[in-house]
Amino acid sequence: MTYLQLVNSVLRRLRENEVDSVNQNNYSKLIGEFVNDAKRTVEDAWDWTALRTTLTVSTVANVYNYTLVDSQDRIKVLDVINDSSNWFMEYRPSTWMNNAFLVQANIPYAAPKYYSWNGIDSNGDSGVDLYPAPDGAYQLRFNVVLRTADMTENTDTMSIPSSPVIQIATALGARERGETGGTSAAELFALADRTLSDAIALDAARHPEETIWTTV
Repeated sequence: MTYLQLVNSVLRRLRENEVDSVNQNNYSKLIGEFVNDAKRTVEDAWDWTALRTTLTVSTVANVYNYTLVDSQDRIKVLDVINDSSNWFMEYRPSTWMNNAFLVQANIPYAAPKYYSWNGIDSNGDSGVDLYPAPDGAYQLRFNVVLRTADMTENTDTMSIPSSPVIQIATALGARERGETGGTSAAELFALADRTLSDAIALDAARHPEETIWTTV
């Protein structure tokens, strides 16, 4: 659904007139804010299949710090693969990296085996350090859950399930207004919770290995 369709779906549930643009009036703008609030809540609630993607990094010799372009700062890493060397890379904390690069006498140059996060650049994208420092060109694949930016244009779309977003935004709108003509905000939030739980259950069935705890 588009941003405008989501806003109008919420407006109908609040017994308000539909609009031709999210920015048509102050109230539709407010509902637009609630829709984005709801979208963030739903995106953060589960590692949705629709948000899973791969970000690639191509290394160059002697450079160990890279930026994950378009990653922003709301990603979750599922795994990292050195595709050129055919192995999974392992995470190391910043103190480990500081010891390797700043305390140890010699920095090795070879195929990267470890990675660590290192800040956010001016575009809001995440930085990553690699160790050993690459001695040449390697293709690295970061398989991540990539949460999206807020919707701003009428035609913007989202890939997560729309029902929980609509229900949460409706509950937020009802709570702000104080009434919905028969359904309390508490009941609407309860409905939103059930809708979100059902959506997560359906998507989680595609990744059963992530919801079943086993001993190592």
